[in-house]
Amino acid sequence: METIAVVLKQPEHVEVSRLALTPPNAEDVVVDVDWSGVSTGTERLLWSGRMPRFPGMGYPLVPGYESVGRVVEAGSATDLLAGQRVFVPGAKCFGEVRGLFGASASRLVVPAKRVVPLDQNLGDRATLLALAATAYHAIAARGAAAPDCIVGHGVLGRLLARISIAVRNDPPVVWENNPARITGAVGYGVIDPEHDTRRDYKSIYDVSGDSSLLDSLIGRIAPGGEIVLAGFYSEPLSFAFPPAFMREARIRVAAEWQQSDLVATKALIESGRLSLDGLITHHHDAASAPDAYRVAFEDPVCLKMVLNWSSIS
Repeated sequence: METIAVVLKQPEHVEVSRLALTPPNAEDVVVDVDWSGVSTGTERLLWSGRMPRFPGMGYPLVPGYESVGRVVEAGSATDLLAGQRVFVPGAKCFGEVRGLFGASASRLVVPAKRVVPLDQNLGDRATLLALAATAYHAIAARGAAAPDCIVGHGVLGRLLARISIAVRNDPPVVWENNPARITGAVGYGVIDPEHDTRRDYKSIYDVSGDSSLLDSLIGRIAPGGEIVLAGFYSEPLSFAFPPAFMREARIRVAAEWQQSDLVATKALIESGRLSLDGLITHHHDAASAPDAYRVAFEDPVCLKMVLNWSSIS
């Protein structure tokens, strides 16, 4: 069995290649992918070569953790059926080619316990499920305060704001200094931080990935306030101690989603309380993945890039 996959041969070198697939076992499903999203966080770091080293890191690799497709073969030990639409948050089925995170391919072999059955009507919007679950995880952590302020109005910032409202919190203020990303708010306000004079935020969620912002964010919180690092940072973070000391600031890192976050996020979507509309701005045929990656990472108008695999065989 083979697949056509996006392969990062080395930083800034993307190819679309035919790869052999690991044979499925009784606990696996084989999924033909319809769409896969391009992450402007972790995938940008893999593409640029700035991803910090961690176990399993290396090139060549198949990226992606935002794929949606249909089950075409289900192992005897699974409870899934052929024809079911599912979300695939990653796969490791490419032999010697690493899967980090391994879902950007036309066909995948993945343990059935890893996939999430989907409502057929979600279509390509379902590629946003992992990112939405990441936002939910940050807000739903034990003892977490709801965001008063969110730094960054990309897709993750928008999902944080939407999910916070969906779980009955007050609408947050969102900071954005890129004019191309000011619009698109749903039920909350967006402002350039230079025009915001508040210095009493109880909780600021940063999704910018900018490691130089900590001092300025600490200066904007109330005494006992919290900074939540909900983005991904490739550079070391540091801050001046005296201002943080005087405010008795708290700094929390929000890690990646867990399976329970996916389930809770899916429930919000299915209940109608969380909408994924208006977040996907660009589509490319998967055969043009090298061009799509450059647009996704270099065009500020691109909020979310989705690859279409329907024409790949």
